[in-house]
Amino acid sequence: QVQLVESGGGLVQPGGSLTLTCVASRSIFSVNMMGWFRRAPGKERELVATLSDNGGTRYADSVKGRFTISRDNAKNTVYLQMNSLKPEDTAVYYCWAFSRDNYWGQGTRVTVSS
Repeated sequence: QVQLVESGGGLVQPGGSLTLTCVASRSIFSVNMMGWFRRAPGKERELVATLSDNGGTRYADSVKGRFTISRDNAKNTVYLQMNSLKPEDTAVYYCWAFSRDNYWGQGTRVTVSS
C-alpha cells in the first residue's frame, strides 16, 4: 500500500506559479506510475500529468509547456511545478500512484484568481 499526502496548494494570481508536493508513505522507487489529476468545480476529474518509473511523461494538452512533473525517489516525493497559471487551472489537485493498484491522496486546492 501507498499513502499519499499532497501540499502546496493555495491562492495565486493569474500568471503566477505554484509547486505541488506529494509525499509517499514508502519508497516510490518501484512504483510504476505517479501523477497528478485535478477536479475543477462542476467538472469530472481529469489527468494533468503522469511520470513513469522509466522517466516517461505525459501531460494534458491544456497544461503542456506550463506544468512540469518530476520525482525525487530519495525523498519519496513527486512534484508538480505549475507556471503561468490561469483561472481555468482552479481545481482540487490529487496525487496518484499505481503499483498493482491505484492510490490517491486527499487533494490540495488550487485557486487562480485576481
